[in-house]
Amino acid sequence: MGPTTTPPDTRGTVAAFLTRLAEGDPDQIAAVFADEVDWQLAWPAEGHPAVPWIRPRSTRADVADHFRELNAFHVAEKAAAEVTRILVDGTDAVVLGHLRQTVRADGRSYSSPFALHVTVEDGLVTRYHIYEDSLGIATALA
Repeated sequence: MGPTTTPPDTRGTVAAFLTRLAEGDPDQIAAVFADEVDWQLAWPAEGHPAVPWIRPRSTRADVADHFRELNAFHVAEKAAAEVTRILVDGTDAVVLGHLRQTVRADGRSYSSPFALHVTVEDGLVTRYHIYEDSLGIATALA
């Protein structure tokens, strides 16, 4: 079985998403998402009060709200993410890396490795599944 052909928009859309994520504007981040999104975060369905930004999402507007809430809770100037690898196979991409955040309310910091699985269709993100150390993050924020 040969390698899967990569549509040119998968890698480009992922790059655009990461650029917009680094710039921090929730509406611009959401603009690379489809109207309907298969959204999943590695978190218990019931959520956790220490991380109010983690909850079910399904639309482009929900995506913008997620990043607004995330920005409001954290100090943007102290946020960092290192992408160590981007793997692309057709319309799917996996982004591997490490993130670091600082909580605005009390200055506590936390970090976590992450894996992000996205699917790109017609130049827009239709799947956003992120896996991170949610227990470690909840512990740091509790």
